Amino acid sequence: MKHLSEYRDAGAVRQMAAAIAREVDAARYYRFMEFCGGHTHAIARDALAGLLPENLQFVHGPGCPVCVLPGERVDLAIALAQRPEVILCTYADTLRVPGSGGHTLLRARAQGADVRMVYATTDALQVARDHPDRQVVFFAIGFETTAPATAVALLQARDEALGNFSVCCNHVLTPPAMRAVLSGDQESAPARVNGVIGPSHVSAIIGLEPYTFVAHELQTPLVVAGFEPLDVLQAVLMLVRQTHAGRCEVENQYTRVVSPQGNPKARALMDQVFLPRPSFAWRGLGRLPHSALGIADDFADLDAERRFSVQVVPVEDHPACQCAAVLRGQMEPRACRVFGRGCTPESPLGACMVSSEGACAAAYRYG
Repeated sequence: MKHLSEYRDAGAVRQMAAAIAREVDAARYYRFMEFCGGHTHAIARDALAGLLPENLQFVHGPGCPVCVLPGERVDLAIALAQRPEVILCTYADTLRVPGSGGHTLLRARAQGADVRMVYATTDALQVARDHPDRQVVFFAIGFETTAPATAVALLQARDEALGNFSVCCNHVLTPPAMRAVLSGDQESAPARVNGVIGPSHVSAIIGLEPYTFVAHELQTPLVVAGFEPLDVLQAVLMLVRQTHAGRCEVENQYTRVVSPQGNPKARALMDQVFLPRPSFAWRGLGRLPHSALGIADDFADLDAERRFSVQVVPVEDHPACQCAAVLRGQMEPRACRVFGRGCTPESPLGACMVSSEGACAAAYRYG
């Protein structure tokens, strides 16, 4: 298939890896953070780290929406699902993310709550049409990639006068999380990286401009990359060349999908339906200012948090889980004291092992 087979060609991959090896300076040490969980899995799945010089290391970032969903929001979802009039719909991996006491939506369903896995917002809308006597709550998660689809669902519910449909919004924003990880805060030191492999699907929505602070303020090169082996390796080569030239710029390797301005129509939908929250809790990163989306006042009647009176209470992660350090790029998954022992994909303690894009899940599956 076009844009698949040619970007996975083994010969071309070996040539690109050889080109990187020729340009890497043996006296330097390179640490490049792949912010997106999709890149983390692509790197592990295709064993890309093993093709590169030993002094070039990939560092995992927090770009997995399931991984950064904090326990307090999971508890909120469980509380909504336990209401007898509610059908709660959400995406698959969300069902297994632990809240307080290790409770999950999957366990709530086993105990009688009506929790349903959906593949798209259109599925949740259809559940609301099929059950006019029930309140259907779509528990929305994701970065800027999935936010436009939630916006469309809210607009469609308004057009159809679906009074039994509402959204519990948990969409988070990439640039604030990137700033928190790269610059650090009072609780955590910055990630020690020489460059960033920027997310592709997010960038297809927001474009390149939101990353300029990484290059200009934080003096760190960033290259937006696709998910195929050649995409990732070309981005690495571009970062190596920026490093050697002393440049700090935002570059776009994924030009076949990402344009500098992103997707103006998708951004307009988000601006119509959402407003930035003053602050929002992230698993592993704490509360970050202006880092998530809430539902605008014009759509308040479709906001599940306003429709239902449910209190949000901060939740501590499992004391043995070290997801916070993994999400901040400060620890390799295998260095966690419970990795592969008390924490596995079948019995996860932390969200990084739950998610199909989590760094710990990637290390466990492909390691």
